[in-house]
Amino acid sequence: MNQYDELCLNYFLKHQSQLFREEVASTQEEAEEFLEDCLAVVLNSLQEVKDYLDESGADVMDMSLKEIEEASEVFSLPDGRYLVVEV
Repeated sequence: MNQYDELCLNYFLKHQSQLFREEVASTQEEAEEFLEDCLAVVLNSLQEVKDYLDESGADVMDMSLKEIEEASEVFSLPDGRYLVVEV
C-alpha cells in the first residue's frame, strides 16, 4: 500500500503546492523520503480514501466522494489512484 512509484513521486513533486506553501521536495528521492515520513498512502478508489480517512479519525462521514477528492491532502493521480498525504 505504501509503494511510491515514479508516477506517484513525479505527480507529488509537480503538485505539492496543492498542500504546502513552500516546496518540501525537489527530487524523487526527497519526495519518497517525505512521503514515507508522513506515512502517505496510495489507494485505488475514492471510497478507499474515504474509508482510510474515517479510520484515521477524520470526520468524513458526511462528505461526498467529490468533496473528498477535492481535499488538499488527496492527490488524484493520472492513472486513477489517489495519494493521501496527512501532515
